[in-house]
Amino acid sequence: QVQLVESGGGLVQAGGSLRLSCVDSGRSFTMYTMAWFRQAPGKEREFVAAINRSGGGTYYADSVKGRFTISRDNAKNTAYLQMDSLRPEDTAVYYCAAVARYSSWHPDDMDYWGKGTLVTVSS
Repeated sequence: QVQLVESGGGLVQAGGSLRLSCVDSGRSFTMYTMAWFRQAPGKEREFVAAINRSGGGTYYADSVKGRFTISRDNAKNTAYLQMDSLRPEDTAVYYCAAVARYSSWHPDDMDYWGKGTLVTVSS
């Protein structure tokens, strides 16, 4: 069973940085590709970044390429999202997700979700 808990959200000024963490309390972390999504008020949940099981492959939405970095530490059952050069439009609830077999980065294709952590970027 996968149980995901996000942390690290908060309030930051534009241009600042935050690092989000996602811990899996289960025992099968290495079986899953891990992804981050976000949902701004009044908008649909959107893909942000993903990392494959070994950590050797990463994928990013165009809107965050060059600013965000996804990583994972399989020994700690933890995935991270380093967010730099933050912009007000990055304000959203950020969700961690896990998928056993990739088909697409659509939210409906993820297997497990955390409850989210709020990131607010002030201008």
